[in-house]
Amino acid sequence: MAGVTDVIFRGLCKELGADVMVTEFVSAEGILQADARTRKYTEFVESQRPVGVQLFGADGQRMGEAAKKIIDWKRPDFIDLNFGCPVNKVVAKNGGSSLLKDASLVAAVAAGVVRAVGGQVPVTAKMRIGWDAKSINAVEVARTLEDCGVRVIAVHGRTRSQGYGGEASWDVIDAVARAVTVPVIGNGDIASGADVARRQRETAVSGVMIGRAAMGNPWVFREAKHFLASGGSQPPALLEERWHLVVRHCRLAVESGRHGNERQTLTSMRTRLMAYCKGFPGAKELRQKLCHVESVGEIEAMAAGSIGDGG
Repeated sequence: MAGVTDVIFRGLCKELGADVMVTEFVSAEGILQADARTRKYTEFVESQRPVGVQLFGADGQRMGEAAKKIIDWKRPDFIDLNFGCPVNKVVAKNGGSSLLKDASLVAAVAAGVVRAVGGQVPVTAKMRIGWDAKSINAVEVARTLEDCGVRVIAVHGRTRSQGYGGEASWDVIDAVARAVTVPVIGNGDIASGADVARRQRETAVSGVMIGRAAMGNPWVFREAKHFLASGGSQPPALLEERWHLVVRHCRLAVESGRHGNERQTLTSMRTRLMAYCKGFPGAKELRQKLCHVESVGEIEAMAAGSIGDGG
C-alpha cells in the first residue's frame, strides 16, 4: 500500500471505522540516514492511534536501530516488519517477501528488532504464504516469528510470485492461525462486510485486514462494522457522499503540501482518484478527465456536474 496509506488517507479511513492502521512501509536504511523524505512516511496524528510504523530491510541490527529511532520520534503503538512486499525494487534489495526464501534470515531480522526495541512497543509482522507455489512455508515462518518474540502476525494469502493475481489461500492462513499462539490477522480478497464475517467464521484468525479494497471504497470499514453488528449489509455510500470525500481528500492533500504545489499534488493523486471513481456514472469519461486533472477546482466541477446530473 505504498503511496496509498499516507497520513491523510489513514485519517479518512479512521473516520469510516478502521480500527488499527499501519503506515506506508519505510526503508530502515533511509531512517538511519535521517532522510527527511523517508521520515515523512512515518507521520501520523494522535487521533489515528492505534497505529504502527512498518519497516523493511534485511539486516536485523540495522532495522533494530531504525526501530529505536522511530520510537524516539513518534512513539507508535507498534513496529511492523514487512516480509510480504512483492515489488521488484524491494525484493532486489533482499527485503519484503524475498526473506521468505530463508527462514534463518527472517529469524535474524525479527529477533534483532525485538531485542533492540526491548519491549517498549510490540513488534508485529506482515508476511505472504511463501515465495511461490512450490515453497509455501507460512506455518514454518510464523512459528519462527513467534519464537523470536513477534506479538501479532498478519498473513496475506498469496505467494510472492502471484503478486495480486489469483485467489488468496485462506486455507493456508487458517493453518497459520492454528499453528501459533499469537493472534493472526488474515488478508486477501476482503471487499465487503460479508467477506469479513465469513473469514472470521470459517477460520481461526483473530482479525481481518483490508488493503486494496479500501483504495476505491474506504467505506468498506463502516460496512464491515455494520455487518458484524447486525448480520446484514447496509446500502452503499451515496454518490454525493462519495464525491464529498473525493473533494475533501484532494483539499487536504493540497493543504498538507506533502507532494508539492496544487498541480503536483493533483498529478500525484490521479491514480487514486480513478480508483475512487470506479462505478461512478460516466466512469469511463471521468477517468479520461482525471488523467489530466491539475486543480481542486477541476475536481469540484466534476463533482458538481456528476451530482447535478442525478447519477
